[in-house]
Amino acid sequence: MQTVYFRLSLTAEQIRSYYEGVARQVIVRASDGRRVQFPAQWLRRFVTLEGVHGLFEMRFGDDRKLIDFQRVGD
Repeated sequence: MQTVYFRLSLTAEQIRSYYEGVARQVIVRASDGRRVQFPAQWLRRFVTLEGVHGLFEMRFGDDRKLIDFQRVGD
């Protein structure tokens, strides 16, 4: 299993493009330097009036399929 940590700081305006379907994928730089791409729909449960902010954790199985995606800090 692999674990990837990354920070996100998206304003409400920025996250709107994901909701409107203009942007379907999010690309981030993980804390270990890896580039990680994932479907924007995974962020929906973390959206607030201010946007999406915080430290996130993604865990993948050996087959590279997502096991867990959660916010773990500010």
